[in-house]
Amino acid sequence: MRPVTCLQACRPSVPLGIVTLCLMARWTFQAQGEVSLHVPQPNVNTTVEQNILLSVAYTCEGTPIIKWKHTSPRGTTEIAEWKPGSYTNISISYEGRVNVYENGSLQLLKVDLRDSGYYLVTVRDKSGFTIYGTILLNVYAVSAILICFMWLCNKSIHLLQERQQLKASTTEETELQMMDVS
Repeated sequence: MRPVTCLQACRPSVPLGIVTLCLMARWTFQAQGEVSLHVPQPNVNTTVEQNILLSVAYTCEGTPIIKWKHTSPRGTTEIAEWKPGSYTNISISYEGRVNVYENGSLQLLKVDLRDSGYYLVTVRDKSGFTIYGTILLNVYAVSAILICFMWLCNKSIHLLQERQQLKASTTEETELQMMDVS
């Protein structure tokens, strides 16, 4: 009997290893080439009652499935799922509050403070490869504070004008009284 050398022992597994490596490389490069996602504005700031566009753009071989979720301290809520040109499924809690677009973007209508949080978009191709994107939305109640501030400023101006008119009329009366005394 001859001793088995390392080369002879490894020979059957070398082709299998190379084939496996080639398949993994092909799958990796193919998957990366099939789906890509671009999020041009990962942070969005807005005020209450505004309509806001959560803009994304994807490339995909074939028609993907696009899904949006909202995550905040209150939990995670599914917003919408659609396959461009095929179907659109919008959750009940967002019905009438969102518009979906063929490029994967999502528009939120008349946002409120509860809409603040992270928005997760997923794009999945026909083979199941999924790519993710995230947008942070900050909603501020600046408009209400600004209206109150403007009201206070307006009230203050009116009070100052009344004071000046009162002071002017008092000065006028005093001058008239001094003229009568003379």
